[in-house]
Amino acid sequence: MINITPDNKLKRLLVVGDRVLIQPKDPSDRTASGLYLPPTVTEKEQVQTGYVIKVGPGYPIPSPVDDEPWKETEEKVKYMPLQAQEGDTAIYLQRNAIDLEYQGQKYVIVPQSSILLLERSEDL
Repeated sequence: MINITPDNKLKRLLVVGDRVLIQPKDPSDRTASGLYLPPTVTEKEQVQTGYVIKVGPGYPIPSPVDDEPWKETEEKVKYMPLQAQEGDTAIYLQRNAIDLEYQGQKYVIVPQSSILLLERSEDL
């Protein structure tokens, strides 16, 4: 498991909206019978597993309409938070993932809707 700390080198990155930044696990390069697979086969599988590194703020919620226009209104955007949390292990659909490399590490950005399953180490 990846250790997420406040002094994380990715603290300058802000994930937008309902997106999740995931560091993919190293896929097994062997089949169950012991055959070696080339990297192109393991990278193109439809379902992948990885560690949730950063999470976006969530889905924006529209602000309620006020019937009192003389009141000063503060335009604060509110969000409905995502289920994924930093440190979770996620199983996600590869076809919706966007691959990127940051400071020599491979990451993927996926929308919350592409995550099929989350495994959390703490009790729910």
